[in-house]
Amino acid sequence: MNTTITVNTDLPAGKISRHIYGHFAEHLGRCIYEGIWVGEDSPIPNTRGIRNDVLEALRNLSIPVLRWPGGCFADEYHWKDGVGPREQRKRMVNTHWGGVVENNHFGTHEFFDLCELLGTEPYICGNVGSGSIQEMQEWVEYMTFDGESPMANWRKANGREKPWKLKYFGVGNENWGCGGNMRAEYYADEYRRYQTYVRNYGDNRLYKIAGGANTDDYHWTETLMQQAGPLMDGLSLHYYTVPGGFELKRPALGFDEAEWFETMQQALRMDELIARHSTVMDKYDPNKRVGLIVDEWGTWFRVEPGTNPGFLYQQNSLRDALVAGLHFHVFQRHCDRVHMANIAQTVNVLQAMILTEGVNMLLTPTYHVFEMFKVHQDAEALALHLETGEYRVGDETIPQVSVSASKRADGTIDISLCNVDPKGEAPVALRLRGLKDIPQVSGRVLAHADMSAHNTFEQPETVVPQPFDGVTDISLEGLSVTLAPMSITVLTLRF
Repeated sequence: MNTTITVNTDLPAGKISRHIYGHFAEHLGRCIYEGIWVGEDSPIPNTRGIRNDVLEALRNLSIPVLRWPGGCFADEYHWKDGVGPREQRKRMVNTHWGGVVENNHFGTHEFFDLCELLGTEPYICGNVGSGSIQEMQEWVEYMTFDGESPMANWRKANGREKPWKLKYFGVGNENWGCGGNMRAEYYADEYRRYQTYVRNYGDNRLYKIAGGANTDDYHWTETLMQQAGPLMDGLSLHYYTVPGGFELKRPALGFDEAEWFETMQQALRMDELIARHSTVMDKYDPNKRVGLIVDEWGTWFRVEPGTNPGFLYQQNSLRDALVAGLHFHVFQRHCDRVHMANIAQTVNVLQAMILTEGVNMLLTPTYHVFEMFKVHQDAEALALHLETGEYRVGDETIPQVSVSASKRADGTIDISLCNVDPKGEAPVALRLRGLKDIPQVSGRVLAHADMSAHNTFEQPETVVPQPFDGVTDISLEGLSVTLAPMSITVLTLRF
């Protein structure tokens, strides 16, 4: 069947938080070192040690928030090892990720410098798994206190006179697993204790995020909301799209249509997870004060052959781009509860925006989806109704088309559409209810004839956005659109 979409252009459905388009940079593989930080003495052009090409590319995404230092790394990270003169900083072994030496050259000052250069909000994840309450309390004091104290004085001695502004602070990470293998009941008590000492200094107001569930652990969400809900501002959720499962992960390239379908099917599961976790949260927080923070999501495939398996370096194809588009539509559909999401990860790790190799850098298909969709940031979601055909492989089906629409402050409407079928076009009747004027329509599309299409250092523009010419029959009632197979399209309607 053809697809029919009715967009109610005069019926807002909630604000789309810009933080849905957040990022995550962990001390893992070549994400921080080589990917973001090269050091001030590097031949790679840099600003105070942060590579300029990556800075420029990330600025173009209007990154709203960046989570650091982990991930699993956060719960064995001791922040005092990463401040002061770099040559005097303690070296450690990164036991979680590859067993390599971490020299702590990229620490608190370097991270905040990165955020200031990007114009993005920092999101710090504190150490509950192996750290003390005092250590966490002193880190908050070091970062945010503008007064006389041992930590504030140390910050000043290390070159930062005024405190930083910090809103988002995570009290632990994956405490059901690498962050301590805790039971929900135990972590709820630990969260209550630790967050007590995550204090507001001066006019800095922290948004405290409790470590939430792994995938479909609804008991964890129930326990945290019941026992600690009033003491948190956000509750995290982690879910990865892992075709084949963690033990039998599929390759990032060279897959068949069955693996393509499985990937899309798993990506769409995010909708069910958010809906069910939200239902649990609604029981204790009917006014939706506590935000759902999906601070780890993305594809997880086999590492590229010949690379350190602990570095989680994988290629990024058109398939990853579709996964990103589907996730954004889910997050925006649940914008009443989802306050933030952070893709894993920004550079050289898992579903990365950017890949680097020495002086070379490329932008992945996922990067281009972030860039195309940034028009939705802080816009008003529009109510819509979708009727679409099925994409079938064997006996299983998923909807062929996914859609989201939003209105900017100046009245411009942006409509993003994903066609997950790798073989079939999708004719779409796009009805626009509530219009007073015929819009001027423009658009861009990300597509390719090869489902494994990806960008390489030799051919970095294999998959890039192109002008979209599939719009016909524009009128006050709507327009007709033909979506290419396995494509992501963003239409802009100006008046």
